[in-house]
Amino acid sequence: MSFENHAIEQKKFYILKALGDSEKPLGSRAIATQLQKFGIRLDESAVRYHLRLMDEKGLTGMIRHRDGRIITEYGRTELKRALVSDKVGLAMSRIETLAFGTDFDPDTLTGSLPVNISFFHRTDFKKALGVMNSVFQAGFSVSDRVLAADEGERMGELIVPPGMVGFATVCSIAINGALLKAGVPVNSKFGGVLQMRNHRPLRFVELIYYTGSSMDPSEIFIRAGMTKISQVHETGDGEILANFREIPAVCQTLTSEIASKLEKAGIGGIILMGDVSKPVCEIPVDVNRVGVVLIGGLNPVAAAREAGIESESHAMSTLVTYDSLVKFSEVYSKWG
Repeated sequence: MSFENHAIEQKKFYILKALGDSEKPLGSRAIATQLQKFGIRLDESAVRYHLRLMDEKGLTGMIRHRDGRIITEYGRTELKRALVSDKVGLAMSRIETLAFGTDFDPDTLTGSLPVNISFFHRTDFKKALGVMNSVFQAGFSVSDRVLAADEGERMGELIVPPGMVGFATVCSIAINGALLKAGVPVNSKFGGVLQMRNHRPLRFVELIYYTGSSMDPSEIFIRAGMTKISQVHETGDGEILANFREIPAVCQTLTSEIASKLEKAGIGGIILMGDVSKPVCEIPVDVNRVGVVLIGGLNPVAAAREAGIESESHAMSTLVTYDSLVKFSEVYSKWG
């Protein structure tokens, strides 16, 4: 895709992304609203200007005049190729967006939480639940609250494809959101593979920094088969998905208090909190900062993949209300 300059190229990339993420045509007003989520402010007339240029290039099209624009197949192809430099860091942007949108209140058990959504083939879902059951029982999940949906049903921004079952797990960004609402600034550093020994965290053996990634690291590690979660459950030794954050040292006590409230509401996630300026799991920590290790929300799905059960995961997918989630045991009883 040839653009006049980087700024224009960036705007066109995110217009394509907004259209690509939508299940229906979007008008200029709706696109302008979506762009604000990516930190880009364009009024409707500016959006229309870019759309006309993109129509000419065959990237977008119009079904009927009043229905708005859709992305073409050529546009989808170019979206995958374009703006590699801007795709880098999209994982961090997604974390910040979902953390800001999290408004779950552990005292009233109301509000929304970020979730990861995975799609399993209907014929595999019962077996997958059997594998994931041990992971939830072992506590290798952010929460035992989940959501399952049948084909055609909506899960946040996604619709479950034909022949599939959607399965949502609470994302560790829920911790970011809760801390953010309490005034605790969180520096999300990386997602990684954490080696466990005797059921205790030892060290990170693989990591991908969010600022250098266009997708959630957990998705990459799952596809590469780099976890041994079932082995940890059976022997105490193996590798699980985990994430690394840093908080200011002055916020350590407040963070512990918030974590306790979340745990009472069924939202865990913090595996380990270090000491001020001290390394955590062999990861250096900045001065006057505290390292925090969070469990990966996709560990149950990763364990199913270890058992040979394929799935399509969308980490850091969307926000759902707390009251729409149910205990895993209820899903297991219904679908297992």
